[in-house]
Amino acid sequence: MTATTFIEGVERATKEVRSLFAPTPLQENEHLSRKFGARVLLKREDLSPVRSYKIRGAFNFFRKALKGGSKAELFVCASAGNHAQGFAFVCRHSGKKGVVFMPVTTPQQKIDKTRIFGGEFVEIRLVGDFFEDCLRAALEFAEAGGGLMVPPFDHKDIIEGQATVAAEIASQMPKGRAADIVILPVGGGGLAAGVTRYLSDAGWTSRFVFAEPAGAPSLRDSLVAGRRVRLARVDNFVDGAAVAEIGREPFRHLKDFPAEAVKLVPENRLCSTMLEMLNIEGVVLEPAGALAIDTLKDIPRKELKGKTVVCVVSGGNFDFERLPDVKERSLRYEGLKKYFVFRFPQRPGALRAFLDLLGPEDDIARFEYLKKSARNFGSVLIGIETKDRKSFDRLRERFDAAGWAYQDITDNETLAGLLI
Repeated sequence: MTATTFIEGVERATKEVRSLFAPTPLQENEHLSRKFGARVLLKREDLSPVRSYKIRGAFNFFRKALKGGSKAELFVCASAGNHAQGFAFVCRHSGKKGVVFMPVTTPQQKIDKTRIFGGEFVEIRLVGDFFEDCLRAALEFAEAGGGLMVPPFDHKDIIEGQATVAAEIASQMPKGRAADIVILPVGGGGLAAGVTRYLSDAGWTSRFVFAEPAGAPSLRDSLVAGRRVRLARVDNFVDGAAVAEIGREPFRHLKDFPAEAVKLVPENRLCSTMLEMLNIEGVVLEPAGALAIDTLKDIPRKELKGKTVVCVVSGGNFDFERLPDVKERSLRYEGLKKYFVFRFPQRPGALRAFLDLLGPEDDIARFEYLKKSARNFGSVLIGIETKDRKSFDRLRERFDAAGWAYQDITDNETLAGLLI
């Protein structure tokens, strides 16, 4: 019996996954194409049944395990997001029981969606405050004979399943055509590993660009070091891609790419892209789902001009309770909102004098006394929004001319974290 090639395995997985859902669309986005001077195509994984690509890897793992003669009657996973939902959907589809370990801090919306997808086939156990806690509990449960662990990214069958995204892209492109650039979001690396290998084996000579959150550069740091690196600290805002260490199996596929192929996306800039896609295109994206689109900003225009670019939109599971925070971050990134701590005199008319310094498009978004530092002065936190970022230069000139004592704490991570 001849060995199955990676492409053959992926194409088989692609046929099998059709029992769950039709191919997600590869859509040209006119807004982005005009904006960047390229033909920008979006692979809409946010339109899968669970609004992310994770269902592909989970389904392929189940399929291969059951086909391989596994006697497992119970499957296990640890996740606070998309992997849990894909896992739950596949449990119900396969008629197999599953246990999902989630942190106690998981938003109720994600717990409810996982329960809806899994129905009576899935039990949810809330363990610990952080993902590492519930992962440890899931592994201990599986190792004790509780069930078969289904990893989120670090397994060859998961990678093969995620590579079905690439098989669909290749079939959806005009016959004989390949994209000039393919932009892939990276968390644990399963999607990036599968897509790059499939397209490369298929003969594509595309330039691959990887998009990581600036606060979780596990692939970039590992490529720089030439080995897997575990990050000491991770910013969890991009929760779908905030991984402390790239997977062992994915890194085996990605280790020969140059570190320069990885673009680090600032979390606050990402929020502007999420709002742009929502307000202009009506497309709801989670932070990780917007990574590839946002990365277009980091590629020089001359390198994009006239090119065909595929951006993989990895997910759209956005909790709208986060929208105020997304707007706040976007305004701060765009320079349209700043926070100051003023030394405010405690005398009649002081507030009126301060307000008179504001321009017609400047608005007080927050005004909060922190404490009185002396009998005649108090520390006041003031948030100001404006329509034009240049307004802050004019405001500072007026503040200085009027003799106000103040400090801009917008970009002071320590103070902003405590006060804002």
